[in-house]
Amino acid sequence: MASIVLADVRTACERQVVAEWAAANRPDAELLTLGEIDFATTDEDTELIPARVVWLPPVRRGERRVSVADVLALSNPRKPPAFRQEMIKKKSPDRVRVVQGAAATITDLRARYRQETAEGESFEAFVGVQAALAAERAERQVVGDRYKVPRLVAEQIGASARFQANAATLAAELGRPAAAVVREATDKMGTFVATQSRLMDDVLSSILGQLHERTWTVSADLDTMGKLRTLNKTHGLVFLPSHRSYVDPFVLAEVLRRYDFPPNLILGGDNLQLWPLSAIARRAGTIFIRRKFGTDPVYKFAMRSYLSYIVEKRFNLVWYIEGGRSRTGKLRPPKLGLLAYVADAVAHLEDADVMVVPTSIVYDQLHEIGAMAAEAAGAKKRPEDLGWLLRYAKQQREYLGNARVRFGEPFSLRQALAEAGEGKAQLEKVAFRVMDEINSATPISATSLAGFAILGAEDRAYTAAEIEQILAPLLSYIDRRGLPGPDPSSCRGLGLLGTLGELTDAGVLTRYDGGTDQVWSITPDNHPIAAYYRNGAIHHFVDRAIVELGLLAADDGLLSLGEDEVLAAGQAESLRIRDLLKFEFFFPVKDEFLHRLGAELDLIVPDWRHEPPSAERIHQTLLGHAGQLFARRTLQPFFDAQLVMATLLASAGDRSVDKETVLIEALGLGRQLVLQGVVRSKDSVSRELYDAAYQLAENRNLISPSEDGDVAERRRLWLSEVEEMRRRLARIAEIEIAQARRAAAPAEER
Repeated sequence: MASIVLADVRTACERQVVAEWAAANRPDAELLTLGEIDFATTDEDTELIPARVVWLPPVRRGERRVSVADVLALSNPRKPPAFRQEMIKKKSPDRVRVVQGAAATITDLRARYRQETAEGESFEAFVGVQAALAAERAERQVVGDRYKVPRLVAEQIGASARFQANAATLAAELGRPAAAVVREATDKMGTFVATQSRLMDDVLSSILGQLHERTWTVSADLDTMGKLRTLNKTHGLVFLPSHRSYVDPFVLAEVLRRYDFPPNLILGGDNLQLWPLSAIARRAGTIFIRRKFGTDPVYKFAMRSYLSYIVEKRFNLVWYIEGGRSRTGKLRPPKLGLLAYVADAVAHLEDADVMVVPTSIVYDQLHEIGAMAAEAAGAKKRPEDLGWLLRYAKQQREYLGNARVRFGEPFSLRQALAEAGEGKAQLEKVAFRVMDEINSATPISATSLAGFAILGAEDRAYTAAEIEQILAPLLSYIDRRGLPGPDPSSCRGLGLLGTLGELTDAGVLTRYDGGTDQVWSITPDNHPIAAYYRNGAIHHFVDRAIVELGLLAADDGLLSLGEDEVLAAGQAESLRIRDLLKFEFFFPVKDEFLHRLGAELDLIVPDWRHEPPSAERIHQTLLGHAGQLFARRTLQPFFDAQLVMATLLASAGDRSVDKETVLIEALGLGRQLVLQGVVRSKDSVSRELYDAAYQLAENRNLISPSEDGDVAERRRLWLSEVEEMRRRLARIAEIEIAQARRAAAPAEER
């Protein structure tokens, strides 16, 4: 069989290097470039062997990596100009390698060409693309998987038979010529396709790495990283992280780069296209897309085609399923648009699949929290521009502790879609699974627990000893549940003083030293910032809080039934509470939710499955768990926010309400009720929390008059439900006071 070494070379020096390699390794083969092959006269059984020269950067600090200095000197060590190549070859031969791609016969290539390429496309161009891709795969064996980047993307998509056929179908639906739709889709694809280069990947990580490298110590779970590395050998990974900071993509990229993962293609909004960084970012894997494109069918088609290509070729993807940074510290509701496109690609590509990787990124402290908390309270978001970026970079000079990257359980998107069933709720079920896994993986920080302790108490100052007393049962609970908690030493003694000092330095807390003891309180107007820290961990305590409210219902006689009926009634009450909170937290399906509540009850009343419950026993259980009642600190802000929204709707009678108007009114009423002492949690005065309460009202058909004409009554019933929950929280406050007095009393008086 005849063989041709197909040389992918740019200069005479590179051709000479490949020729020397071929003489030593393939002496039987002819050396030609693509343009020198006459496919019409060449034997179809001829084997083509792709080969190219790989230029490596010099070793710097133990790693071959392009530096910013190289770019400033207008030099790319991975692609040196012709006049420098001979010198590099002579003085640094270790920087010059030849790689050989997988060989293929012309017959095999023609078969693939007929199967994959639209009619009329050039066979020579197809061979060139296939040879380049084969050489690229071989090159990664030299440079590492972290430099796996998609090449010749637009060319491959545009030439594919599937793209041409789908474009023709869309053209028929729009009543336009197919060629016009192909041209427009290709042009629009050119606005967002990431043309990755290794040079720009190195440059971007060097420049933007400074936004976080001095600010946080970044860590990841090594065991999970190993599992993901194994998965990535056979599947594309779709990372879906929580979104708390602008630096999230760079923190995640550092972790993956450190463990030699291929770089992610990052889907981001076009509002972040800041010159000149956007030009670099796009060449390093950022796909800038319109925030909304539902009314542009050609743009939608181009994006769908691009994502299908990424899924098929098993490139890794990342986007933020919340759609934007959290303003409260909790996860925001998921946006389903991009997930729908990837799910569509999986459904329409035979045997294609991706592994979804729920990802949690949390920080001990963030400079951005003040601005985000202000936005949650109704302030206008400042637009991102170059001046904003420079100010942001200036803020990132102070060390703020740890940034932790943790991963939930990866799962097959194809399998998850099948398990979710058909219908409109299919994607929502998958998205909620993602959010639940992110929450499960999210570690609890010491700053979160400090916020949890101080916010949940009365609005006064506390000594370190008092805060430590509040945190002790929390740490015990975290340990018993096996939750990803902080180092316990950071929540007691000198460690707690350090944690409080961090929050004081950040302006979240104020310390008073003028008396006999140091005391800490929340800085005036900074309750939303303290709440942001608390909310990063609050989801871990929601199930426990619902159990406590359910126990109070039983203690109040609401569940005064026979022994065989109590369990069912208790479960129904828990599901009712869950329904009130379904726009605040991400709950698993009903059976799993009830199973989790049973596990929580095991911690409170270990023998509840065998011993018949009674009102007296439940009452004694609540009193007996000193310091271990979490419902008030966990749920007070959310029921306070619902109180404000329910009050406004009830006062509207049976009239329709406008969302924007009622949200503005809620901010005003919320501030009033805080001043009057009706609303206990100052951090509940939040547009985000009122928006969730509005969604709950909308879900219950409480926004507009209904045909049965009873909307006013149903609004009053919702208000009554919320007031009932707040009364239970007030009861828990009374129990906590009684517990504290009992603990402080002499032993003989207890």
